[in-house]
Amino acid sequence: MAETKTIFSDTSSATEISKPTFYDYFHDLEDLYIIDELPAWCPAIRSKEAIRSGNKRNLVDPSIAVAALGLSPDYFNTDFKTLGFLFESLCIRDLKIYSSEMNGEVSYYHDRYGLEADAVLHLKDGRYALIEFKLGSKEIDMGAEHLCKIERLIGEYNKKEKQVPLRSPDLKLVITATEYGYKREDGVFVIPIGCLKN
Repeated sequence: MAETKTIFSDTSSATEISKPTFYDYFHDLEDLYIIDELPAWCPAIRSKEAIRSGNKRNLVDPSIAVAALGLSPDYFNTDFKTLGFLFESLCIRDLKIYSSEMNGEVSYYHDRYGLEADAVLHLKDGRYALIEFKLGSKEIDMGAEHLCKIERLIGEYNKKEKQVPLRSPDLKLVITATEYGYKREDGVFVIPIGCLKN
């Protein structure tokens, strides 16, 4: 979610790249569809100042990031945080591809209070799903809690703003790298990434 000027600042501190060159490269990567932007979902469930509205940027294929960093598979035996970011990028890529058959659109939700949904999948008929991506089974509870909290906020908003109610999510999903899919008692579906296409 870093702004372009922040990415330039981080890049220029490590290299001698000039600002015009950086922006030329950046726009070339966008034109070649190597960088993919994910727009923010901005429902009015909290004050406008609380919602992050900038685009989230991903590489279209997380293996590009791994190659650029010169990492081997063994590296990820100790750096699960980076692996989690790559897993999220992989899931977003797959979700965009699979949902394109239904003209689906993918965005994300994140507010300054730390409440988030890694992805929000919207269909043209108004249905949508709140989605979290969690690499391991230990993080599933946290992801499900975020999704349920967003759903509760929507319910609270609808009680106050009855004239223009927000649709409640049709699905709440935690997509993982685990082996089994199931439905939790809180209504959240846990789905392995390998079953996403089905």
